[in-house]
Amino acid sequence: MLASRGPALCTALRRAAPGGLASFHASAERCRAARVAVVLSGCGVYDGTEIHEASAVLVHLSRGGAEVHMYAPDVPQMHVIDHSKGQPAEAESRNVLVESARIARGKIASLAKLTTADHDAVIFPGGFGAAKNLSTFAVDGKDCKVNREVERVLKDFHKAGKPIGLCCISPVLAAKVLSGAEVTVGHEEEEGGKWPYAGTAGAIKELGAKHCVKDVTISFPAHVDTKNKVVTTPAFMCETALHHIFDGIGAMVKNVLKLTGK
Repeated sequence: MLASRGPALCTALRRAAPGGLASFHASAERCRAARVAVVLSGCGVYDGTEIHEASAVLVHLSRGGAEVHMYAPDVPQMHVIDHSKGQPAEAESRNVLVESARIARGKIASLAKLTTADHDAVIFPGGFGAAKNLSTFAVDGKDCKVNREVERVLKDFHKAGKPIGLCCISPVLAAKVLSGAEVTVGHEEEEGGKWPYAGTAGAIKELGAKHCVKDVTISFPAHVDTKNKVVTTPAFMCETALHHIFDGIGAMVKNVLKLTGK
């Protein structure tokens, strides 16, 4: 409960302590904010991070009192999409870190600098950048390769027993890197276009992970793999109202923070 009330409560506890800070040392420790890394993959749904998803992640982390640091790989994008036309912009190239800085308002570092020692959890928003810039899933499917630094981060957090959150298409990263992980990208059938990327569930199974069917409009639209501390939610894998996406990401973030124990 203390952690959910954020830094303001911690300050109040310190001021109220009859013997100073030491008297409430244990309470202060419990109040320490969770330090969460957010990994971006560019800026824009079709060639980078899905901006609404990134914003939702950041809002929910802020509401949960987390201390947030953003990272992105310092590599060229697979390609650049003209989002007004939905087509590649020929002869144009962009850098994933530079583009991600747009979402981070400039406060971002190279993914190579992300360590488990400095963070309690890591979250990957979705967007095609996860399948194009953080991995080659968009081209190679189950035979995809994952960016070297992304793979390192996933393995390091998993080994350290620290939670990993992913939404939309990004659960494929965990499916590829963390053998036997349980994830969700929503439903396994298109259902008349409501789940246009349902085929991804089959690829996840081929990668050796377990796919768990989840909706975005139910009371708990996220899946928690307690053994591996991996939390996933479908987000824009479903054609639905924006507030459902926002709430689903909220469920994912809430459970990531819960698994940090802070």
